[in-house]
Formats: sequence, C-alpha cells, structure tokens
Amino acid sequence: MGLLARSKDADLLGLWRTYGDTPAFTWLRSPETGGVMVRGRMGGSGASFNVGEMTVTRCSLSLAEGQVGHAYVQGRSKSKAEAAALIDALMQTAATDAVRSAILNPLAALESEARNTRARKAAATKVDFFTLARGED
Repeated sequence: MGLLARSKDADLLGLWRTYGDTPAFTWLRSPETGGVMVRGRMGGSGASFNVGEMTVTRCSLSLAEGQVGHAYVQGRSKSKAEAAALIDALMQTAATDAVRSAILNPLAALESEARNTRARKAAATKVDFFTLARGED
C-alpha cells in the first residue's frame, strides 16, 4: 500500500491501464478528498507537534468475489485512489502474481531508481572537512 501511495499518479495509472480490464466492483466508500494533520517529533523522544495539513483522497471498494480494497493517497487524484484500491483488492485474489509483476515490481523499480538518483545528486555536493594540520604551534 505504501508503494502505491508513494508512486507518481502518471506511473501508477499508466501501469494500471496496461494491466487489463477493470474488474467489476461496488463502492463501499467512493473517492473523497479531505485533509489530515501531519505530526512530527524532534529527535527520537521529543514531544510531538503538528507540522501541518496534507490533502488526501481515500476510497474503499468490494470486488464481485467479495475481496475488499482500500486506498489513501496524497493529493486529489480520485483515479489514483480508485486504481490503488482495485490493486489492493486484486492482491487478495488469484491474480496476485500477475498484479505484482505487471504493476508492483515496475513501481518498485521506478522508486528505487528515483531514490538512487537523489542519492547520487546529494553525494555530488558532499564536502569533506578533513584537516590534516591545524596550524596551532
């Protein structure tokens, strides 16, 4: 679920469109947009505080066979929330391996590539403050 929530809208929806037909489902909770309070903590043991609000879209659905899928995604994309909920429900069916290889594995590869790119950019700006001699005779 975290992988689906963190993925870019275009990546998830593009992979979902190539997966195949949308299975029959009924809405338990149609996509709705709202806000959640994001909380933070200084250090590992500091008091928690409110960082700010974040917009999220959530939905729940049930496949015709009875599997239930839920999704909470950042932003206002109702189509991304619907796709994530459908993928969540399909992961509880016999289509698990097909969904994993067609959608989840490519999303994981894209996320890993983005993480490595960010790490390379950050490493290129690293400054080493090693001093051999202080000059304080």
